[in-house]
Amino acid sequence: MAYKKPLPKINADTREFWKGCEEHLLRFQKCTECGTVRWPPSFICPRCHSQTTEWITSTGRGLIYTFTVNHVAFDEAFQEDLPYVVAVVALEEGPHLLTNIVGCDPGVVRCDMPVEVVWDDVTDEISLPKFRPIS
Repeated sequence: MAYKKPLPKINADTREFWKGCEEHLLRFQKCTECGTVRWPPSFICPRCHSQTTEWITSTGRGLIYTFTVNHVAFDEAFQEDLPYVVAVVALEEGPHLLTNIVGCDPGVVRCDMPVEVVWDDVTDEISLPKFRPIS
């Protein structure tokens, strides 16, 4: 069955991130001058304006920074998922990532809850990083 939900639009800036996700690796750009780890990726560091960068692999752990529980689907493709949690996760390395919280009742989700990445292989080429509570 074909995946019916929206898929990411991969471009030159995000290609390395999505390639890592396909391999179940959460990867981010890190400035080699000042050490800032950034998301979204870009050609220039937002802190020191250096153009030198490397890609690092995240531990995939972080804390829920903020979240919402959706009880209404904005697109009918999400209807079967209701209710579902959309959250911003603050990763150990620094970046904040908009994602879903899975593997628990939405009523137990809270800010500062420790979470870890899990992978949703939605197509042969796309794996979406989602997060579940660390038990």
